[in-house]
Amino acid sequence: MGFKSDIEIAQENVKQPIREVAARYGIAEDELDLYGKYKAKLSDELLARIKDRPDGKLVLVTAINPTPAGEGKTTTSIGLADALNLNGHKTMIALREPSLGPCFGIKGGAAGGGYAQVVPMEDLNLHFTGDFHAITSANNLLSAMLDNHINHGNALRIDARQILQKRCVDMNDRALRNIVIGMGGKTNGFVREDHFVITVATEIMAILCLAADMEDLKKRLGEIVVAYNVDGDPVTAKDLKAVGAMAALLKDAIKPNLIQTLEHTGAIVHGGPFANIAHGCNSVIATRAALKLADVVVTEAGFGADLGAEKFFDIKCRKAGLKPDAVVLVATIRALKYNGGVPKQELSAENPEALRAGIVNLEKHIENLQKFGVPVVVTLNKFATDTEAEIAFVKSFCEERGCEFAYSDVWANGGAGGKELADKVWQTLTTKPSNYAPLYDAALSYEEKIGTIAKEIYGADGVSFAPKAKKELKRIEEMGYAGLPVCMAKTQYSLSDDAKKLGRPQGFTVTVRDAYISAGAGFVVALTGDIMTMPGLPKVPAAEGIDVVDGKITGLF
Repeated sequence: MGFKSDIEIAQENVKQPIREVAARYGIAEDELDLYGKYKAKLSDELLARIKDRPDGKLVLVTAINPTPAGEGKTTTSIGLADALNLNGHKTMIALREPSLGPCFGIKGGAAGGGYAQVVPMEDLNLHFTGDFHAITSANNLLSAMLDNHINHGNALRIDARQILQKRCVDMNDRALRNIVIGMGGKTNGFVREDHFVITVATEIMAILCLAADMEDLKKRLGEIVVAYNVDGDPVTAKDLKAVGAMAALLKDAIKPNLIQTLEHTGAIVHGGPFANIAHGCNSVIATRAALKLADVVVTEAGFGADLGAEKFFDIKCRKAGLKPDAVVLVATIRALKYNGGVPKQELSAENPEALRAGIVNLEKHIENLQKFGVPVVVTLNKFATDTEAEIAFVKSFCEERGCEFAYSDVWANGGAGGKELADKVWQTLTTKPSNYAPLYDAALSYEEKIGTIAKEIYGADGVSFAPKAKKELKRIEEMGYAGLPVCMAKTQYSLSDDAKKLGRPQGFTVTVRDAYISAGAGFVVALTGDIMTMPGLPKVPAAEGIDVVDGKITGLF
């Protein structure tokens, strides 16, 4: 008998009404905005009631660089939260919402896997509560008002050659990366080059995830730099008088969403910026709410620790005043052997040499996380082909570097399979102090900040700045936007900016080709390598295997 698919497991699960899940965390039914039986948004009244409570413990789950072998970061996050609850510690999980683009492309959804999932998984991976549609609409309203302003006389003297604002859609559609708009005569506006990004790469997504409340959201929306005028001065969304209408579209989207795991642990799922082209963390509002409602909060950051965790520590925690208490670093034997040069089809065979060669990727991530002063627990996500000798080697390797180690089997056994990991995490929370601090001082120049990340986190010898990047960074500082953190846009597949360099690359230079200000979000984006802000579909997209049969969605995983 074969394994059940993730969607089959999710559809067979008997979900609890979300009001019952909420009640276990002290949330009254009238403090929920219900979206059917199993989804709800946390009301403003609830957030106001709990805001002065003490915070619970905050645990970040991150991973080594992703490989085709699979790591299971979200699966581990969910299983860990279930296991902590089984051990009697009131725990919630705070996750990002999935983007439609990857669901229909190659990556798949983001609801966990096996018996460590959040449900309803089909709703979460498709339209959910409409947050991403609201963000898409707000972004495209701003674009429409920008072009409308130019069409009706351009009182702000916007330079059409220096427009930063891009349209968006939550779909992988490479044909929209570079387009021409305004064609068809005078009544259709001015002809100009334009671009689309995927919704999760927009500044509005980042703003929603970093805003403290509606007033802060409106302030940040107003600070979005949409273009420069003919004198080179910034033009903002506030200048276009777009803020109020954008906020109206985001009125409900700013409220965190509550769902549950297969084992009925509360899961606050809200926001979803990519970590390779944005800051990769769920919303500050969601994390803060979870910290007020639970004794332990498990959250995650996108892709590997070189991207998601660095941005979690240097952007999200710095901006929101969060103080993480522990970090869990996820790896698999298979992924480590892949980093050691073994082809995907040969990863099942025991190969001590490849494991020794590939574990340097894990080693670098351990070193990086320890630089932030937060205690580290390494966990291996179990595969049936793992051998005792391989597990023992990784355990010894981690413990020699001052990390706790746990073997995790949550994919097959849910919370029960995460007991060892939960014990190690709780032990870490109660015995090891966290001395969290960001990696760099905000007062450094942008070139210095980028250089610090490249050298300390990626292991680069240095940074090469293209003339365009140097010009933009200088311009950003001269406009009065100094002192912000940096959001690095870099491949997720390597510690370097070259996706093909596996393991622990050395002797390389990171190339920054461009930079731009995200003033509303409160960071500067540095573009390295060939990072696409609008992904494309693969030759055989996952969409080809998705269907509705007898009223049920199939093939989503």
